[in-house]
Amino acid sequence: MSVMTASQDRAGGMTSEERMVIFASSLGTVFEWYDFYIYGTLAPILAAQFFSGVNPTAAFIFTLLAFAAGFAVRPFGALFFGRLGDLIGRKYTFLITMSLMGVGTFFIGVLPSYASAGIIAPVILIGLRLAQGLALGGEYGGAAIYVAEHAPKNKRGLYTSWIQTTATLGLFMALLLVLGIRSYQGEPTFASWGWRIPFLLSAILLVVSIWIRLKLNESPLFQRMKELGKGSKQPLTEAFGNWTNAKIAIFALFGATAGEAVVWYGGQFYALFFLLLTAKVPAIQAQIMIAVSLLLGTPFFIVFGWLSDRIGRKPIILAGFALAVVTYFPIFQGLVHYTNPKLEAALASAPVTVIADPSECSFQFNPVGVAKFTTSCDIAKSALVSRSVNYQNEAAPTGTKASVKVGEQVIQTGTPDFAKQLGDAITKHGYPPSANLADINYAMTVILLTILVIYVTMVYAPIAAWLVELFPTRIRYSGLSLPYHIGNGWFGGFLPATVFAIVAATGNIYSGLWYPIVIAAMSFVVGLIFLPETKDRDITTM
Repeated sequence: MSVMTASQDRAGGMTSEERMVIFASSLGTVFEWYDFYIYGTLAPILAAQFFSGVNPTAAFIFTLLAFAAGFAVRPFGALFFGRLGDLIGRKYTFLITMSLMGVGTFFIGVLPSYASAGIIAPVILIGLRLAQGLALGGEYGGAAIYVAEHAPKNKRGLYTSWIQTTATLGLFMALLLVLGIRSYQGEPTFASWGWRIPFLLSAILLVVSIWIRLKLNESPLFQRMKELGKGSKQPLTEAFGNWTNAKIAIFALFGATAGEAVVWYGGQFYALFFLLLTAKVPAIQAQIMIAVSLLLGTPFFIVFGWLSDRIGRKPIILAGFALAVVTYFPIFQGLVHYTNPKLEAALASAPVTVIADPSECSFQFNPVGVAKFTTSCDIAKSALVSRSVNYQNEAAPTGTKASVKVGEQVIQTGTPDFAKQLGDAITKHGYPPSANLADINYAMTVILLTILVIYVTMVYAPIAAWLVELFPTRIRYSGLSLPYHIGNGWFGGFLPATVFAIVAATGNIYSGLWYPIVIAAMSFVVGLIFLPETKDRDITTM
């Protein structure tokens, strides 16, 4: 019996080789996500270090642009490294992607600041971020496929679920390390040079990860395919130029990965964004509560991976979509209730109206941070959104400067002290500038955040096995990677910008939730109708 057949048919316990495969693949992917997240966590400091040649607002915008670039290029990394993985193998491709990510992260840690090197510093920084985004586009598919192609067919969901924990663990490690170093050093020292430590530590993780992965053998299915001479010579053309295969990728995108992405980003990243910017919870308390919820929720990746081997991938993922659609509004309303009850009371009792010429009101979608919204309507709405104030829209005659009505007080935009007048008025009407620590119900907040993380585990834990099983071996790396990274890089990565634009347009702090809800509902319908259950599928098909 070949290695491949033995691996697919064996139903006993996990072998030492399989444990090493899972450990090495998961460790490398945790490391890549850690690299990706520390940039986002340290964005304000990086803005001061590398974009100090412009004003602070522009500096932060350019820093976010560099971060967004990493998301934007992920599908291109998926195409390039997906093709490479189908041509030369899974092992060597994700060795390349991991090395590229690690080297990029280390060099950010030693990169001279704008003050000492001038314009070349931010140029190199953006180049390193693009390299990291490309690398991440190739890493996930390789790791997931490598583990799945080593797994017994009745344990593919369980084995690949370990890979699914890596994004959450990478975020958790980034948050924990940054919080620890920042608390130990103090803010002045950390802002001066301590921020470099998390980047430099990646060199140790890189060396360990490469050393472990070099000890692994190539995937048995890929080896067998090459021995038989059945590999694809043009995997991209075969995967996306052939309608039979292309439609699988399209259905995988709209019926699985798009919904998974918005539930994942909504339950982890947007939840943190919402606590900080909408509920006005101080950063340290918000990050600690998110970290605790991640710690409590992460084991459910393994639970739902295991369960998917018994009842199927499809019912668990679709159930996660459905729960998000039905419960997102009450959960996020609950977060405000338990963290900032004064804000909740103000939202209910203090009506605010923006009176503006509708032609001046933009849809403030700004995914890469460079668009400017300068009309009086946009200025008024942005000011209210930043203070988490609900408002109604009232049309004014054409050409009229926007004004804001708070109770009986009308505040005109364009006056020199507009921001102060508005701030004083909304504070007077009960809108708190930040959450009162004594008012926060930490236990209930963590419970709600943990529920959101459990939704993430439902949609994310089985998806690697589902995607692997949808595509034949010869084009698996290419076919899987592109829909995954379009879903997660674009539908998920641009979720905060989309949510902000919807909130600014409608005047309701919860209305941005319609974005993840509509996308999750779409994926539920498309997945239910067009995607098959695959848990018993033979993935040895070439």
